[in-house]
Amino acid sequence: MTEQRSMVTAGPSGIGEKNVAAGGVPAAPPQAAPARFGVSLAKQKWLLLAAAVVIGGLAYLGWMFFQPKKLPDGFAKSNGRIEATEVDIATKLAGRILDELVDEGDYVTAGQVLAHMDIEVLKAERHEAEAMSNAAKSLLESARSTLAQRKSEKAANEAVVEQRKSELHLANLKVARARKLTPTGAMPQEEADTIEAAFLSARASLESANANVAAAQAAISTAEAMVFTAEATVVAAQAKIDRVQADINDSTLKAPREGRVQYRVTQPGEVLSAGGKVLNMVDLGDVYMTFFLPTDWAGRVQLGAEARIVLDAAPQFVIPAKVTFVADVAQFTPKTVETAEERQKLTFRIKAHIPKELLKKYVRDVKTGLPGMAYVRLDPKAEWPANLQVKFPE
Repeated sequence: MTEQRSMVTAGPSGIGEKNVAAGGVPAAPPQAAPARFGVSLAKQKWLLLAAAVVIGGLAYLGWMFFQPKKLPDGFAKSNGRIEATEVDIATKLAGRILDELVDEGDYVTAGQVLAHMDIEVLKAERHEAEAMSNAAKSLLESARSTLAQRKSEKAANEAVVEQRKSELHLANLKVARARKLTPTGAMPQEEADTIEAAFLSARASLESANANVAAAQAAISTAEAMVFTAEATVVAAQAKIDRVQADINDSTLKAPREGRVQYRVTQPGEVLSAGGKVLNMVDLGDVYMTFFLPTDWAGRVQLGAEARIVLDAAPQFVIPAKVTFVADVAQFTPKTVETAEERQKLTFRIKAHIPKELLKKYVRDVKTGLPGMAYVRLDPKAEWPANLQVKFPE
């Protein structure tokens, strides 16, 4: 049998290596790992490290570039949402909705018809009121005719009074003459008695004529009262017509101002009670952002202070505004609000209104509910930074 032996030889590095070969044939010495792409392993490590440093530096510069610039002294900021005054389009009277002419999201102008209420009952009431008005007018004409007749009767009686006064005056002269002539025998006593009787009759006739004048005056007063009552009835009937017509007009629901429909609260065919909501709209002429500031900032905010609004949806535009409201009582910060500084428990609610003339120009582009940032100038002498200069869309 052939005995296998182990042979130990000294390698180039002087380190003892054991080569075991069958049949006394030595094994091939190990080869060094080849350099990848012609670059040594050490150089590859240095290149990877340099690339990591460059990438990290570029990432840091990018992060710094996109970080919001620090707000200068004399300014405050907070996030908020665009809001507008909401208006409910409601019914004045109970009734059924006949139709609705707008849908959610539609833009409407002031005075535009939005919906109609069923007015069949109101039409019937108006016809009834018109009939009552016609009857009252007829009674008024009759009362006026009666009044004119009573005035004519009074005038006739007054003429009779004047006639009776003349007759009484003549009778009075005859009586005086008879009383002078009778004692001398120039006039018979019988004739004197006749003259005296005629005087008394003339005086009675005058009193009767005066009584007729008084009766005519009373009749006139009664006729005048009838005219007054008839006139009041006509006025009342016309007032009822006007009231019913006003209810009919109010049954046509119109937009009280310019805005956008938010919700159709009810649908055609539904019956509502008085004051029932039909539509909800927002007034696009009264748009503002509500935000909250901590005490140290809110205490420096003045009414009328300039503000700027930057919306998240359009950060390239800067919208001017003015502070119109600062709460006089602090409240706990809502969860949706984060101030620039460390969150504080108590803040003050503030409103910044967008100018009406600007809203009118871009009224169809205004959308409520959009989040954004509000910037307020606390120091009137502070200059707005370049990134907060007013900028509108073309």
